[in-house]
Amino acid sequence: MPKNLTIVNHPLVQHKLTLLRMKETSSAKFRALMRELSMLIGYQVTADLPLMPVQIETPMQSMQGQMLEGKDLVFVPILRAGLGILDGMLQLVPSAAVGHVGLYRDPSTLVAVEYYFKVPEDSAERHLIVLDPMLATGHSAVAALHRLKEIGPKSLKLVCIVASPEGVAAVHDEHPDVHIYTASVDKELNDHGYILPGLGDAGDRLFETR
Repeated sequence: MPKNLTIVNHPLVQHKLTLLRMKETSSAKFRALMRELSMLIGYQVTADLPLMPVQIETPMQSMQGQMLEGKDLVFVPILRAGLGILDGMLQLVPSAAVGHVGLYRDPSTLVAVEYYFKVPEDSAERHLIVLDPMLATGHSAVAALHRLKEIGPKSLKLVCIVASPEGVAAVHDEHPDVHIYTASVDKELNDHGYILPGLGDAGDRLFETR
């Protein structure tokens, strides 16, 4: 596995991922599980956020504590399925800003096509975390990362729930500096670019559109 890849193997993550994969899981339960998984993975993703000392008063005495240094984090979901990860991440870091990248996968070529892009104006001064539940072919993630690198942010990370070996390889070929966080790297892609065993189409399962 590439060095810029973290598979979060915490027992709670793997338990909830198994529930997420089940075809009988309802959309409501799927959304809840996605939010819970995002929070659990988010602890790992945010483990290196910088801290600063602050002087506070407890009910007993004064002390020096630590708090996050500045409000320099931006979560960037890739529409639409990336919205399923966003709520959990914002519960962890409510002060984070949010950007959006709209991409769809051309059904014949599987190439990512951009239709929307909006991020905070000061994103060049921030750390950006891209959210996309399924890292399948990697085309959408690669395109989003290329687009965001034009801004010149402090750093870029990619968070997904399930990845394929092909998707991981595609991102690392184009963006070897971007660290990927995922709950699983599955076996392979099928002929239609879906992850096997995977969990189906995350967007359709989140929003009950199929």
